[in-house]
Amino acid sequence: MALRGVWQLQKLVVSYCDWGGSSRGIRAFMETHLPALKEKKLHLEVVTQLVRGQHPNLKGIYKNHNERVVCVRNFGPEDILLQATRLRNSLGRKVVKLRSRHVTKRPSVQGTWSTELKMS
Repeated sequence: MALRGVWQLQKLVVSYCDWGGSSRGIRAFMETHLPALKEKKLHLEVVTQLVRGQHPNLKGIYKNHNERVVCVRNFGPEDILLQATRLRNSLGRKVVKLRSRHVTKRPSVQGTWSTELKMS
């Protein structure tokens, strides 16, 4: 995704095994979709990395020095392209889990409202 007109994904690392069965889809992805992806996205550096005996994965390295790794074990070429597109479209920020669904700067003095309150 572009933040102020600058794409945040800097490098996409494609790790795969040359003989493993779980890497069959990523090898087909590298033959069909990867050359077009390299030509179309000139701002993106795409690196292939041969790692024998390991499951395939995609690693996105962002400008804010964060990384995201997606395991693409037994995925088809179209699914891997979808995951690569999702990595490209994300900002690379860390996921922050909220403590509650209700977020406010000034919590109520009376407490949180719920439907289980009984008015007598």
